[in-house]
Formats: sequence, structure tokens, C-alpha cells
Amino acid sequence: MRKVTIAELREMAKEAKGYIDNIYVHWTAGRYHQFFGDYHLNVDSDGSIYASTDDLTEVLAHTWHRNSRAIGICMAGCYNAKPHSGYNTDFGDYPPTQDQIDGVAKAVAVLCDELGLPVDYRHVKTHCEAAEEDDYGPTTTCERWDLWYLPDIPATEELKPGGEVIRGKAAWWQKNI
Repeated sequence: MRKVTIAELREMAKEAKGYIDNIYVHWTAGRYHQFFGDYHLNVDSDGSIYASTDDLTEVLAHTWHRNSRAIGICMAGCYNAKPHSGYNTDFGDYPPTQDQIDGVAKAVAVLCDELGLPVDYRHVKTHCEAAEEDDYGPTTTCERWDLWYLPDIPATEELKPGGEVIRGKAAWWQKNI
């Protein structure tokens, strides 16, 4: 696991262009500073980005039946999180931080820029959104609900659908990096 800069991430993405169609965003259900090799990129509580591989086309085990031609990004945290009904999620002992949400959004923005992918639902999904499509999300078995909702900070502390928060911030970062 190595810490990468936005410039290094940009170069990694350029090498993967034409081989990646989707980006899936997760949380680890672990602690801050605890990283996992199942994800291409791990984002810590301070927004720092860590790569588990130098090759973003490497197939890693991040999203059930969706790992080919895909990049997995995760937020380190959310240990002991509980979904409740989504809009009142308990994020556990290591909740997503503003820096972490922005770090994920920056990574998504850079990846989409360099891979030639739009920042949209078809190409960028949370694990919860993918799980809902594949019938193992919160409205069915509730096996995977990570990033079902997220605080839309700093705009508001209100919880909003996590994919919308990340895609919205990524679109903003595309214009501001």
C-alpha cells in the first residue's frame, strides 16, 4: 500500500484508459488507517489516497460479480455502522469525514477524466447501488449497504443518497482540480 498524489493517480489512470468501464465506491467497515488490498484505492480519514496496486486494470475482489473492467475505491472506516432506514444511518465508531468524502470525490473526478468516463450513475456507483441492482442491497437482504446515505458536508449535515453525494462532488472537483 502506498500513498499516491493526484498527479500519480492521473498517470495510473492514463495507463488504464480503454480497460475500465466502471468505478465502485465502498467503505471498509473497518477503522481509519486500516487498508485492504481488495480495493484499488483506499481513502483515509484525512483524504489521503493509498493505492494497493500500481495497475488499475488488475481484477480485485471489491464488488460481487462486477470486478472485471472496474476500479474499487473505499473509505477506511464505518466500523460498527448500522443502516437503520438509511436516512438515519449510524456510521459507527469511524464515520466518513468531510476530507474522506472529498478524497473519494477527487479520485473519482481524476479517474473519470483520464479514463474518458462521465461522472454518472451508469459508470460510478456505490456498493449499495450495485447491490440494489443485484438484489443483495438494503431493500432485499441488506448484505451490502455501504454508502447508502452520506452527509452532504459542508453544504448540510443532512443525509442524502451516497452515490448522489459522491457523483455531485466529483463533478465539482472535475472543474476545480
